[in-house]
Amino acid sequence: MVYTTKGIVLRTVPYGDSSVIATLYTELFGLESYIINGIRSNRKSSVKGNLFQPSALLELEAYHNELKKLQRIKEARWHYLYQQLFFSVPKNAVALFITELLQKVIKQPEHNPGLYHFIEDAYIQLDSADVKVTAGYPLFFALNLAAFFGFSIRDDYSPEKNILDLSEGEFVCDAPMHPYFIQGKLCAGVSQMLKVMQPRELHEVSLSHSERRQMLDAVLQFYSLHIQDFGMMKTLPVLQEVLS
Repeated sequence: MVYTTKGIVLRTVPYGDSSVIATLYTELFGLESYIINGIRSNRKSSVKGNLFQPSALLELEAYHNELKKLQRIKEARWHYLYQQLFFSVPKNAVALFITELLQKVIKQPEHNPGLYHFIEDAYIQLDSADVKVTAGYPLFFALNLAAFFGFSIRDDYSPEKNILDLSEGEFVCDAPMHPYFIQGKLCAGVSQMLKVMQPRELHEVSLSHSERRQMLDAVLQFYSLHIQDFGMMKTLPVLQEVLS
């Protein structure tokens, strides 16, 4: 049966001589993989290869069979055509970071329209973000994404509770027995970021590049403590260099 759904491209890998397998997070079905034949050859394909770039927002007409691991796409077109994201080096670096983070945390195909709309909106707002908002975007996105997976940081920071226990995801008064914590000004910065509801509010958060970098490292450690086999973020060094 053919369904119309929106989808966000997370990964595209070659398959055979002329085909690709594209992994998308879709509005209707959650995480899905599609095989697209002939897209890398000279022969005509009903689906254009340039659509399947990581972070692309598409509208699909796709066949769906729950018994199959690989689905097929009948037609694909842009749902939202970026004005800057693919061409701005800083924004593209942030988008690739976001996409890799999504690859690491979304592992099941469950339907979750709330998560889909959060991700879609995040990419669209990044496309029009200014320099300061772009700089704070990786931290803003990572902190907010965690809530969809049940391990968000509780914002109860105070001058007394100025240590963030990354294992428990909460601010505490005394340093824990394990090494997974940050303290002092970095904790105050995390608390500020947790209060940001919309990207434009990042203008109100004053953080140095070094502070943002240390806080993002801590948040990724937080993810690694709560997501099995999280591993290293390959896009992080490029992101840090571009945003320095």
